[in-house]
Amino acid sequence: MVEMTIVYEGGLHTRAVHGPSGAALETDAPLDNQGKGEAFSPTDLLATALGTCMLTTMGIVARREGWSIDGATARIEKHMQLEPTRRVGRVVVELDLPAGLSSEARERLERTARTCPVAESIHPDLEVDLTLRFGA
Repeated sequence: MVEMTIVYEGGLHTRAVHGPSGAALETDAPLDNQGKGEAFSPTDLLATALGTCMLTTMGIVARREGWSIDGATARIEKHMQLEPTRRVGRVVVELDLPAGLSSEARERLERTARTCPVAESIHPDLEVDLTLRFGA
């Protein structure tokens, strides 16, 4: 169990603190939903969580197997849908990984990304378009 605390600071702005580390982050409503867009929106964090989870779990597998994915990057696009309710409808994830990984390593890393804990936790109606590129 990990505990986080969140304070609504007014003006559609929150501050969240990670209990174990004390690290903090802020959120703000996006410009298209009455906010100022001064920080990540909650739905931005959902998309960001997916990308960071993919890279983190791939890093765990890579470390265990003696592969290096240092310098790997993710580019995320979050696409909202408005009907029937406002929600994240699609997330595009582009992962750029280093060259030199075997085809077996590439397959395992892709499987790891697709089955990371966040990917396994999001609603199946949320479309995830994942692209992996090797040789970055």
